[in-house]
Amino acid sequence: MARLCLAVCAIFFLLCLHASLTSSLRLNPTAEDKGNHARRTAYHFQPAKNWQNGPMYHNGMYHLFYQYNPHGALWDIGNLSWGHSVSGDLVNWAALDTALDPTSPFDINGCWSGSATILPGGIPAILYTGIDADKNQVQNVAFPKNPSDPLLRQWEKPAYNPIIPLPADVPGDKFRDPSTAWLGHDGLWRIAVSAEVAGVASTLVYKSKDFIRWDRIAAAAPLHASHAAGMVECPDFFPVSHDGGQVVRHVLKVSVMDTLQDYYMVGRYDDATDAFSPSEPERGDDCRSWRRLDYGHVYASKSFHDKRKDRRVVWAWANESDSQADDVARGWSGVQTFPRKAWLDEDGKQLLQWPIEEIETLRRRRFGLRRGTRLDAGALREIAAGGVAGLQGDVEVVFRIPSLEEAERVDDPNSLMDPQKLCGEKGADVPGGVGPFGLIVMASGDLHEHTAVFFRVFKHHDNYKLLMCTDLRKSSTRAGVYKPPYGGFVDMDIEEHKTISLRTLIDHSVMESFGGGGRACITARVYPEHVATSNSHMYVFNNGTDTVKVVKLDAWELATATVNVIGDDGAQQRHSEA
Repeated sequence: MARLCLAVCAIFFLLCLHASLTSSLRLNPTAEDKGNHARRTAYHFQPAKNWQNGPMYHNGMYHLFYQYNPHGALWDIGNLSWGHSVSGDLVNWAALDTALDPTSPFDINGCWSGSATILPGGIPAILYTGIDADKNQVQNVAFPKNPSDPLLRQWEKPAYNPIIPLPADVPGDKFRDPSTAWLGHDGLWRIAVSAEVAGVASTLVYKSKDFIRWDRIAAAAPLHASHAAGMVECPDFFPVSHDGGQVVRHVLKVSVMDTLQDYYMVGRYDDATDAFSPSEPERGDDCRSWRRLDYGHVYASKSFHDKRKDRRVVWAWANESDSQADDVARGWSGVQTFPRKAWLDEDGKQLLQWPIEEIETLRRRRFGLRRGTRLDAGALREIAAGGVAGLQGDVEVVFRIPSLEEAERVDDPNSLMDPQKLCGEKGADVPGGVGPFGLIVMASGDLHEHTAVFFRVFKHHDNYKLLMCTDLRKSSTRAGVYKPPYGGFVDMDIEEHKTISLRTLIDHSVMESFGGGGRACITARVYPEHVATSNSHMYVFNNGTDTVKVVKLDAWELATATVNVIGDDGAQQRHSEA
């Protein structure tokens, strides 16, 4: 089951946050805890402590509800609550008391994933999965106890819950994660819920007039059904447009338990028949063959429409990839990716994702290289030596590929079917023709520890394929850490453009990379040992035989945001200090 299906709700009281942008987390680490402190993120959302559901914008401010275990750093089926933090800018966050706790017969075994929706009149509503006293998954609703409270600090769970009991044709443990609701042209609300029906992974649609009584659309086929993917969960269904344009498509996103990955398909939605028609039907009904939201270490993504800036914002969960003993020692576990703007590419088939512009408020010192810098075969050029930038930075680089003649030829198409495996076989230290070239970050002075983010061009028949990789195999000398290579193909015509951009966010134990203007994204968790005692370095490199040029390179040191900080007295701070 999803241990996290993000839910974000927007709201905040108008605090002065500007002076707090550079304030650090007040954790006062002991000597033996310095390594753990160095891994705590500076500007990615995470709770102040312990283990860490639907997005919403309301009254000009933002809220983040998240699945949370208030009693420990590990996931616990019976202790799942909804944590609650608020923000005015999606960067700095203040912690509030939990919004939902497992206290009622319909959720006594946990308040699990769900979503938030703004109803007419501006009243927020939460739909969530509760595990009832019989350990069945049921869908419940909650409303703010005092809608005029700008912080929405208290929530009521009506006694008429559950509003959607377990269907007779669905197993008790396979019915969960209601989506954000949308209104059809008939004036009825709709939601998508994940379920397994007759052994088939299905995304069901329910309708309601009053947001209390819901009926399953039995006459229509599910939004999606897969006989091969196993249970899918955390559905997200939303309209998309080209940047700044009118809605032209819808996106259906599902999280697949078998692979722990998020997949999506762009298509057309007819709410008269509640039918979703994919733009790429050749990818089939097995959602594992759909496009990936991120080729790295994320799951259970969730989006919301930010009315303030008229944009779709996506969050995802990146859990830890070291041991549970490490989670306990740190006292916290799990982070959210930095919020991303998502919009439809001109091809009408894929999403583009990019860090929201508010991250630029954290930019401080800038580093760079001279434009036009040549990277010949074997080149390694340092960008920043030490300092904060090595641990919390924002790097944007554009490479120009003067020639594709030396691109490695691939005759067997099967070798291109598994980009992650290909990244492992053709790592950053394996010389090639056009590439590998890219960034080396989170590097120790002797390079014994480093993470490589890079590109490599292959030629299959008359087509060029641009591979993007994040290789963690040398990211840490620690034992017991999951250190895979990640990879995906960037869906763009590299022969036409001859340039490729790469942006990487570095934040202690999490890295997010965006290739080709956000056509391919890779998130990774990293745990280098050297950060406890020494600085981290970053470089650009080229291990291809053909020269590449750096058209642009800007690297910024990022300040530390205020994110659910812990005070010197050990208390969780409720707001930022002006």
